[in-house]
Formats: sequence, structure tokens, C-alpha cells
Amino acid sequence: EAIRSRSLLALPAGNRGPPGRQKGSTHVDKYKFLTPEWIEAAHKLRDQMGDEVPPAAQPVRMNQVITEVPADVADGDINAYMNTADGEMDMDLGELENPDLTVTLDYATAKAILVDGNPQAGMQAFMAGKIKVQGDMTKLMAMQSGPVDASAAKLSEAIAAMTAEVEPAEGA
Repeated sequence: EAIRSRSLLALPAGNRGPPGRQKGSTHVDKYKFLTPEWIEAAHKLRDQMGDEVPPAAQPVRMNQVITEVPADVADGDINAYMNTADGEMDMDLGELENPDLTVTLDYATAKAILVDGNPQAGMQAFMAGKIKVQGDMTKLMAMQSGPVDASAAKLSEAIAAMTAEVEPAEGA
């Protein structure tokens, strides 16, 4: 299964009003950000939207290392990847061999950018040295420059609605 929107680090911030309910449902199951269950639910949401979400605009192979992960989410850092080299978004836990870049950031910042739709959190964290980029930074910048598509914003809102709050990691 693959998510074909933007990366974990580049989901559009778009019109992020209060999270809505799934069409025809009265309950949205909640999952802790970046748990295997959350990833599976995000894949299902993407699959439900089908061709509504456009293919990735920029080819990139990116590994992501999420640090300071709460103990009830994972035992240590989370490795995730995103690969759009074939025009489709392939995103999951794990890592790619020979990525174009590797982005390292803490869990709270990743959630603020991806789930809460707060691009300022990403810029502030980068300026404060909390986001580290190894490799071709121009690929990351090119991903960030695309317009926000209404269907991608709809997917982002659904992902926000299914994401449970988590206590920060100790020492974070």
C-alpha cells in the first residue's frame, strides 16, 4: 500500500479547520502519530480517496528519522521513508537504501508540521537546529514549493482527525 500525497514532512497545511468526521460516520478512530496502526489508517484514508489526491509533483527518495518519541509510541527513534521517484507516493516505516536526503527531527515537531498543519513550527525548528538535513536539500525545498491541492488538504484534515494526542517524551 502507498500514500500518494506529500511526504511526512510535506503534507499540505491547507485549510485546517476543526477536524471533520468521515462522510456518513459518527465516530473517527484515533491512533497515536506514527504508530503502525496510524500508518495503516493513513494508508486506508489515502486508498479511500483514490485518484482524488494528485500524484507527487517532485521525485525524491527521503529517509526520515523521528527522535524523542514517546515511550507509548515506540521504543526509541522511528525510521520512515518517502519515495516519489516513480511519480507515486510510497511512504511507510523503514528506510530506503541510497536516499537523496535524510531528515532528522523530533516527534513533537514532526506532529506539528504533519498533523497540526503548522509550517511555522517547521521553520522555527529548522532555524533552531532541531531539524537536520543530510543530502540534497534542494529536493526538500522543491517539495515544499508546490501549491496546496484541495484534495490533498482534505486528506490532511482526515489524518488530523484520526490522530490521538500523545504526552511528549520525557526530556523533550
